[in-house]
Amino acid sequence: MRKVRKAVFPVAGLGTRFLPATKAIPKEMLTVVDRPVIQYVVDEAREAGIEHLIFVTGRNKGVIEDYFDIQVELVNTLTDRNKQTELKLLDSLQPTPGTASFTRQQAPLGLGHAVWCARDLVGPEPFALLLPDMIMQDTQGCLKKMVELYEETGGNVISVEQCDPAETHKYGIVGKGAEVGSGFRIDGMVEKPKADEAPSNFFISGRYILQPEIFDILSTQEKGAGNEIQLTDGMLKLAKQQDFFAYPFAGRTFDCGSKEGFIQANVAFALWRHDIRHKVFDDLEELMRTVEPEERRTAPRTAAE
Repeated sequence: MRKVRKAVFPVAGLGTRFLPATKAIPKEMLTVVDRPVIQYVVDEAREAGIEHLIFVTGRNKGVIEDYFDIQVELVNTLTDRNKQTELKLLDSLQPTPGTASFTRQQAPLGLGHAVWCARDLVGPEPFALLLPDMIMQDTQGCLKKMVELYEETGGNVISVEQCDPAETHKYGIVGKGAEVGSGFRIDGMVEKPKADEAPSNFFISGRYILQPEIFDILSTQEKGAGNEIQLTDGMLKLAKQQDFFAYPFAGRTFDCGSKEGFIQANVAFALWRHDIRHKVFDDLEELMRTVEPEERRTAPRTAAE
């Protein structure tokens, strides 16, 4: 069985839901507490044993490449000031030379197209795919557990979570087959089915381990929903040739592509930090006690009030 050594990060999106901030800053560089969103996803990949990081970028995303490079002036200044703690932190986050690659997705043609753009950098071996909008919180990273399931089963592995059955129309849903190790065999995939047509309530949640044959499929994949090349359509074709397995992730997932998810991620990861959690908790309690709900702020006050 071939080891999963490489991971693809599609970071070409415009981030329009975060305008005006993303007019000048890539959405992947917005910070959760004190680290960019992309750093959390890269940390998860490295924890899982990933050796080569492949970023599929777009125009105005050069700051992501700069972030994963050495900032000579900063290092020199910290060295001169004997800031050893900061230097050790930066060193721990720095990819070693030759382990981070960047390629361009010149046109916004969807996730399937972004994955296909990484084909030459991945080569003929299995690879992980991590959607950078989704950051996950658990005692062990989601991808690490997926790699363990992959080493048991081979094939392709997708992370899934459970949603309210009434909300299956929002997600890509998988069919639940026989249990295997820490996961189960996938016996079908449906994009945004109605509640009464969904094969389960397990939805695809942004982490994948895929075999390289997906690239041949994506190279001839017709455009689907949104006039884009959809990864799910490619996986459906690959599933006719190869096995797919699901790893049910039981931690917390935050969609940092939405304002609500981004704020929730900041609160959740701040509360996980021993150095700031108590102050943040106390401040949140005070805010909840003193900030009036919107309906009270906008409604006319009665005489009794």
